[in-house]
Amino acid sequence: MEPLQAVEQWDLVRQLKTSFVAYPVVNAVHIAAIGALLTSVALLDLRILGAFGSLPERPFVMLLRRLALMAFCLAVLSGLALFSVRASYYAGMPVFLGKMGLIALAGATFALFAAIESDKQRRWSSLRRPLAVMSVVIWCTVLLCGRFIGFL
Repeated sequence: MEPLQAVEQWDLVRQLKTSFVAYPVVNAVHIAAIGALLTSVALLDLRILGAFGSLPERPFVMLLRRLALMAFCLAVLSGLALFSVRASYYAGMPVFLGKMGLIALAGATFALFAAIESDKQRRWSSLRRPLAVMSVVIWCTVLLCGRFIGFL
């Protein structure tokens, strides 16, 4: 825990912790990034499940993947800033550790989607729909874990 306690003492982190404006702004950015991420993931997964059939799949999927990736990066950066304020406390919370594990699982799901899409022979295309359902469930659970962190 010592390295995490050291992070909490960095000047920038202490300024974030004591600022009347900075912490709420970072928190709002984190919430907005999560909203954009979950929306893009949900729309992407719904398209894979057959919704929005009138829209061409490839451009729709490519746009939403880029949006999801940008939102994820912003959520990670803002999340790291929020984590730094109470790093040693959050790192000991089972719900936080569960959230990090679920995010890793969501990343693996994303990698599987990419592998399936690059498979020219379409040997694994039958996995797209179950992975889409799994993706929605994982990201909704990540959201719930994040909300629990704020209230524990």
